Amino acid sequence: MALAVNPEQVSEVYGRIGELLAVAARHFGWKVLPALEVSFDLKGQAAGQMQLRGKQMRLRFNPALMAQNRDHFIHTAVGHELAHAVAALVYGRQIKPHGREWQSIMVLFGLEPERCHDYDLSRVKVRRLQRFRYRCACREHELTSIRHRRIQSGERSYLCRACGQKLTLAGEDP
Repeated sequence: MALAVNPEQVSEVYGRIGELLAVAARHFGWKVLPALEVSFDLKGQAAGQMQLRGKQMRLRFNPALMAQNRDHFIHTAVGHELAHAVAALVYGRQIKPHGREWQSIMVLFGLEPERCHDYDLSRVKVRRLQRFRYRCACREHELTSIRHRRIQSGERSYLCRACGQKLTLAGEDP
């Protein structure tokens, strides 16, 4: 069952996005504002997320955390995610998520460039993923059920960052 999103809060989020985009447009001399998709479907511990798919930018927000932390969330979490989008537009997609480029946009928005929120998560439901043991030449790794399923279906394989060897399920012959 999805959490009902308060229409007034949605309106405030869009207002905040418009306000901050105007700041970015003045600063960077934009004549046309970027198209952004906004959704309120994020679950778990993250307050927000910015996704880039092709030319489409999507901001996702956690309605449970927004409801519990309304004013701070709209002021800060919305600015945090929008700063990711603006940084990607200005500096490219290859920047570090919370690197100096993103930090400079946060400062432009008048926000502290803090990486994580400190919202109370005691009432937030968190999905716990099953873990599977994999190995390579140098050690054992724990992969989530998502990565395990991808390997088992042949969708993709994973390599160890240290030794470069393909990960195999512990207990199987390499």
